Amino acid sequence: MAGRDWRIEGKYIEYCSCDLGCPCESMADPTQGLCTGLVAFKIDKGHCDGVSLDGLVVAATFFFPRAIHHGHGVMHPVIDERANEAQREALFYILSGADQKVGTMFQIFSTIIETIKDPVFAKITFEWDLDKRTSRIEVPGIVRASSEPIRNPVTNEEHRMLTVLPDGWVFHEAENAAGVAKGIGPIKFDLNRRHSSLANVAWGPNGLIHSYDEYKKKYARP
Repeated sequence: MAGRDWRIEGKYIEYCSCDLGCPCESMADPTQGLCTGLVAFKIDKGHCDGVSLDGLVVAATFFFPRAIHHGHGVMHPVIDERANEAQREALFYILSGADQKVGTMFQIFSTIIETIKDPVFAKITFEWDLDKRTSRIEVPGIVRASSEPIRNPVTNEEHRMLTVLPDGWVFHEAENAAGVAKGIGPIKFDLNRRHSSLANVAWGPNGLIHSYDEYKKKYARP
């Protein structure tokens, strides 16, 4: 049966326990063997069938005992408290990976997440500046995190590190940053100057909506 028509365009941020730059992005093992942290995105423009998702924020803390492709992951989803019942149902449908192409982001997570903690509906602070490589994410009682530019350890000057993935499954390009994140809810972690990345994203049932060339034209930057 055909799935629902949905589309999300917005801002994405991630924090994880790996070294700056995250070896997982280049097919290497996680720095510490395990992988834990936070992902969040704000929907600038989105819908699921006739339900508008504009302006809503979604976050989730996670833990994997090994590299994520080994599975056995634990995730704790947080949904924007402003979402009404129809929007909540639409977001859960999208996050479930149902009716989505194999190898796309939410479909992959549906196969590698083994345990989902009870979802929370809460206020999510989401501050994000791609050019400055800064962000702040906070959910009271669950997680607080912030990002700042990576700095040269000798000169203290800002250092730009761009991850480019033409065939990526989460994003095509991401600005890397130094992240501080503390999980204080069901999934606990304390990350200091670990990997963080910020990206423009556009997702649909078949994965990333734009090809890399289309992405570069739409999100052209200096």
